[in-house]
Amino acid sequence: MDAAAAAAARGDTKKKKMLATLVGCNYAGTPYELQGCINDVHAMRAVLLARFGFAPADVTVLTDDQHGRGGGGGVLPTGAAVRRALDDMVARAAPGDVLFFHFSGHGTLVPPVGGGGGGPRRRRDDEAIVPCDFNLITDVDFRELVDRVPRGATFTMASDSCHSGGLIDQEKEQIGPTAGGADRPSLPLPLGARGRFLPYAAVLGHLSAASGVAATHHHHLHVADHLLALFGADASAKFQLQVLHRHGHHGAGADAGILLSGCQTDETSADVAQDDDAALGGRACGAFSAALQVVLAAHPAPLTNREVVCRARVVLSDQGFQQHPCLYCSDANADAPFLGQDGTKAKSK
Repeated sequence: MDAAAAAAARGDTKKKKMLATLVGCNYAGTPYELQGCINDVHAMRAVLLARFGFAPADVTVLTDDQHGRGGGGGVLPTGAAVRRALDDMVARAAPGDVLFFHFSGHGTLVPPVGGGGGGPRRRRDDEAIVPCDFNLITDVDFRELVDRVPRGATFTMASDSCHSGGLIDQEKEQIGPTAGGADRPSLPLPLGARGRFLPYAAVLGHLSAASGVAATHHHHLHVADHLLALFGADASAKFQLQVLHRHGHHGAGADAGILLSGCQTDETSADVAQDDDAALGGRACGAFSAALQVVLAAHPAPLTNREVVCRARVVLSDQGFQQHPCLYCSDANADAPFLGQDGTKAKSK
């Protein structure tokens, strides 16, 4: 008899906690404004409560709308606020708990500090999400967060942003450009859609104007220089000195991470201003977030993480979107039920 069975026989089992952090950034009033991100997280909150048994008090919603609607208490989704919400969620977790993070907003790629160099060991760009204050949160940050998740708990991340494939550094690709489906040529986005993409040059220009840090003929500035000047210790761990020399060591939670990305690393995710097709809800939305809603609504029985991603790919293809959701996680988690659904609702307490 294993430990879980022995605990059940003694009658001292504890219901798993279901904890979620949902972040939607529309960047209203900026040149980078999107339309559907806040709608995405409110729709996901409703599904978490109705289908998966999350308690309202255990779902934190951060949006950048003017009124702070949706349980965020008026807290804007700055980089520091998002990190704090995620840190608090992980700190509450115990073995067996289910943690979920949904991000809907812009994504970007960040080149290596100091340049990538050449040769086969050339460092690649880092994937990042863009909070409302542009204080980037990178794949390295999510790796370090997952490494703090208690053994036996899971951290599922759904990111409806551009270049979101690989957003948990060093997580195993299950469905993506090299596994579970080949790339297809990029085609124009459907009418009424735009990419949730901020080019690195735009991020650099925005932060440069805010930081006031000037380049010299001796030093070509990287986005890291501006982030550290603006946000200090609240900047991404990727850009802190000790992390630049990290060796990729995983902690106890190395297999806790489950990433469902809206697209591949080299692709953009679509933001739909208004959809005339009822299949995507008829409101402004992210194409990937809406596809998740369609898949979950059509299949009330538990679906594995692999099934959710595969079915979302079909929905997006049928709708004419040329983005390919990906799955990054351990082999065991690929075939585990999405958000631990086992046919009964687990209630937080």
